[in-house]
Amino acid sequence: MEDLTRSAEQVASLMRLLTTSGGFRLKFRITAGAGAADPDEFERRDIYVECKGPDADLLLDRDGELLRALEHIAAKILRLEPEEHDRVSFDANGYKAERAADLKDLAEEGIDAVEDTGEPYKYPSMSSRERRMLHMFLKDSGLQTASSGEGPQRFVVLYPEGYTIPPERPSYGRDRGRGPGGGGNRGRSPMGRNRR
Repeated sequence: MEDLTRSAEQVASLMRLLTTSGGFRLKFRITAGAGAADPDEFERRDIYVECKGPDADLLLDRDGELLRALEHIAAKILRLEPEEHDRVSFDANGYKAERAADLKDLAEEGIDAVEDTGEPYKYPSMSSRERRMLHMFLKDSGLQTASSGEGPQRFVVLYPEGYTIPPERPSYGRDRGRGPGGGGNRGRSPMGRNRR
């Protein structure tokens, strides 16, 4: 983003549209430049939008689906390439800090599972930003990681040290998005549900 002031104003226009014509009861604060930087360095953000107010929880329904949609729309308005989408970041009621803590816990759970079983561990599907964070949390474990799957069904797999990671191949038919081996994890799911 070459002109951060202009880009921040474009994002502000989107938010004004949501709060006036869209009827969302939100207050928002936009920070651009050095003040927008992520202190934990999970994102390379240049523009940070903090949302509060009576409708802020609506942005967080379905694991922050609307929050991610706003980030996507803002990235498109700013004509960012897909690999630059984390340069504009939205948050509401501290959701992202909580999600980062959850991802750190998921990372530890996967590390323990791989060390206990010697088998690959498949995480649930998640957004590209969250996958990138998970890869960062897993980086120092000495284990190997890879993303697999397609589109919104893309997920991270944690492999034991020295394991030969199978090449990713396009999914067709009913196995689409089921990941390596097609069967997922065994035992307890990292999201608290039972798996096969």
